[in-house]
Amino acid sequence: MFQAAQGWTGKPVGADIPTLLLAALAIAGAILLIDVFILKPRRTAAGPSAAAHQPVAVAYARSLFPVLLAVVLFRSFLFEPFHIPSASMMPGLVDGDFILVDKFRYGLRLPLTNTKVLSTWEPQRGDVVVFRSTSGPPINLIKRLVGLPGDHVVVRDNHVTINGMPAPLTPDGRYADGYGFTGAPLQRERLGRADHEIMLAPQGLAVDFDAIVPAGHYFFMGDNRNDSEDSRFEQVGFVPEDHLVGHAVRIWMNWRIPGWPRLGRIGTRIQ
Repeated sequence: MFQAAQGWTGKPVGADIPTLLLAALAIAGAILLIDVFILKPRRTAAGPSAAAHQPVAVAYARSLFPVLLAVVLFRSFLFEPFHIPSASMMPGLVDGDFILVDKFRYGLRLPLTNTKVLSTWEPQRGDVVVFRSTSGPPINLIKRLVGLPGDHVVVRDNHVTINGMPAPLTPDGRYADGYGFTGAPLQRERLGRADHEIMLAPQGLAVDFDAIVPAGHYFFMGDNRNDSEDSRFEQVGFVPEDHLVGHAVRIWMNWRIPGWPRLGRIGTRIQ
């Protein structure tokens, strides 16, 4: 019960899992209500033997309802699992990673409508964030938060400047873990309070950018800077606050099929 958080290609998610879960919860709840107010009184009136007989649909609904309710509450307000199917956030996140996203970090929101009902913490520059696409098919994207509302963001030859201050960038060797990017240059970049690693894929092109982030919006970039469709592109653009899904915090599994799970990535903190 996880969704794909897309990167470069932005392919649509095959199924709207939150909607399916809510629909299943509503159906199970409706069956239980029908049983309480209609079916059970009829069985009771028919005698002890009929009262003891519970319809199969009611039995299943009674078993599934608490499980579905717990899953919906957990996914909607606490943590939601996502799958990484692309290379746009390499080297930190790779194809096959399964991640947990903190849904409470940026405020408590209602399922489906995404309406914020409780404010918590504000997004911080450098956070890795899952957000909903602003155009095209409804999909989830995962990128790094670079520009906050009102920031003047300039990107020149993969060097980021925010409000006239260059983000520190230092060489950090070359990528050696495969996935088609062996030998790609790595850099250590500082956005906000912490460093993170970015990749400069030689088979891609550096895309420049220069604009001021509008109020109530955010500017995102992928860590695989030359292979990421992000806020530098019109298809993504500036992301409004109500499209934020949550803060990516941990890798809980890596399994790229065909292949074997990479157990060493389990529990890795997303930086």
